[in-house]
Amino acid sequence: METTNMFEPDENGVYARVQASPPRRIFAYGVQFGLGALLVYVTLVQPPALLWMIFMLGFGILMLWQAERLRRATTHIIELTEDELRDSAGTVLARIEDVRSVERGAFAFKPSNGFTLVLHTKKPRAWLPGLWWRFGRRVGVGGVTNAGQSKFMAEQIALRIK
Repeated sequence: METTNMFEPDENGVYARVQASPPRRIFAYGVQFGLGALLVYVTLVQPPALLWMIFMLGFGILMLWQAERLRRATTHIIELTEDELRDSAGTVLARIEDVRSVERGAFAFKPSNGFTLVLHTKKPRAWLPGLWWRFGRRVGVGGVTNAGQSKFMAEQIALRIK
């Protein structure tokens, strides 16, 4: 029987992975899609005043588009390697040497079931709905992700930056 060490990378050099939790993914998609569909339906069945109709139709279409973005984004996986945190599409969220701290406490500004990295340098804004976001010196990982996987990844990053 072969045993694996949790501090050793797999054959691809990945120490930890975080992916969307299927029930959370379905719920988030359903809520956004349902809101968008309901707004479009109500606007078309009982049209309000012109200004409200434009607003409701626009917001409904925006929610349908956002639901589709979330559905596509949550097929990606976030991976931690020796040098970087990246997603399965190859986008580098942060380099390990650029991470100043990991915030994962109850009162930290972080996504649900996730953590926030504070970086030394500013990075361009980016966002994969339900998985991660990057704004200035902060990178948030979480949303519809698995809580256990996120906690393990945050601990692994914290061990590497001390």
